Amino acid sequence: MGVAHDSIADIDPFSDEFLRDPFPHHAAMRDAGPIVRLERYGIWAVARYDEVFRTYTDWETFISSAGVGITDFRTSPPPRPPSIILEADPPLHTRTHKILARALSPAALRSFREPFAREAEALVDRLLERGVVDGSRDIAQAYPLKVFPDAIGLPPHGREVLPAYGDMVFNFFGPHNELFTEAMAAAPAVSPAIMAICERAVVSPDGLAANVFAAHDAGECTYAEAGMLVRSLLSAGLDTTVDSIACALVCFARNPDQWDLVRANPSIARAAFDESIRLESPVQTFFRTAARSAMFGDIEVRNGEKVLMFLASANRDPRKWDRPDEFDVTRKTGAHIGFGAGIHRCVGEMLSKLEGEILFTAFARRIARIELLDEPTLRFNNTLRGYSRIPLRLHAA
Repeated sequence: MGVAHDSIADIDPFSDEFLRDPFPHHAAMRDAGPIVRLERYGIWAVARYDEVFRTYTDWETFISSAGVGITDFRTSPPPRPPSIILEADPPLHTRTHKILARALSPAALRSFREPFAREAEALVDRLLERGVVDGSRDIAQAYPLKVFPDAIGLPPHGREVLPAYGDMVFNFFGPHNELFTEAMAAAPAVSPAIMAICERAVVSPDGLAANVFAAHDAGECTYAEAGMLVRSLLSAGLDTTVDSIACALVCFARNPDQWDLVRANPSIARAAFDESIRLESPVQTFFRTAARSAMFGDIEVRNGEKVLMFLASANRDPRKWDRPDEFDVTRKTGAHIGFGAGIHRCVGEMLSKLEGEILFTAFARRIARIELLDEPTLRFNNTLRGYSRIPLRLHAA
């Protein structure tokens, strides 16, 4: 049952110390072996690319329906209904994924290009008037919190609860620590508010939510399931994109030579955004539960045991990537698993990439330099990596 050494077994991936700088711990876990035991929580962890990819894609062995957090839903039922997309296995997942994939069709994405670009240009106008901005609040939050709820078709009122909702969703996947407790304290106010703005009666008739409710009309899901899928769009597509944009801003500010490459060729803005997702991995971890025995080398993972997948570690595994800790906007990033893999690869991936592409294309045409004025402040979360403050000066081209 070997673990390489006690320092690995004692790692707490949900501690402030780990979340502040996870990358040395990732390297230690990768070097320790294909799978390690984290005794503090009695769980297994995979940190190498091949093992993370295997765990993600072998959905029959490593199931999601027992929860993608540390809690096993089969022994500790959750306080809310499980997600019918994120916390589901086939055949339920197959049915619900099909509904979301159709709503997020290439045609739907094309229809968003013009309004997304218009908002990006207006945002750049406002930012350049000010010069000094908070990249977290004024860019990473401001842009997705406008274009994404608009795309879903949410009413303009009530959106102020969206950040707290995302914080609840992703802190829920960790242990009952301080982050979990603080986030869930907002649930009595946030949960009904989210339910209210996702009701069919208040969403626009031409947004993504309406497309999901159309599946109910066609008999493909119940009305309750349609509402859950609309809320799944929010939980999966907002905070993750906010944090992705924040991480990209920090990457560009710390690597001005790479920003110069994007400015010289704005057509690579999408690839550059994707490279920042590989490097920083806004979604750091997810759990799976073994539904049957599985071997990792000479170590057996038994039925019912939890396995923590370190997506961020896989995305910097030197067994997979050349110069894994460097930000290179010319890198081929198609194999990274920042959006997951297999049947659980994020259904909103293309929408998130569209937001990043359009925003940073607008930046590349009009902003010569993204200057970091002080160290950014990390925002701790049990699952996500992002920033609560990024002090920037934007230099006009």
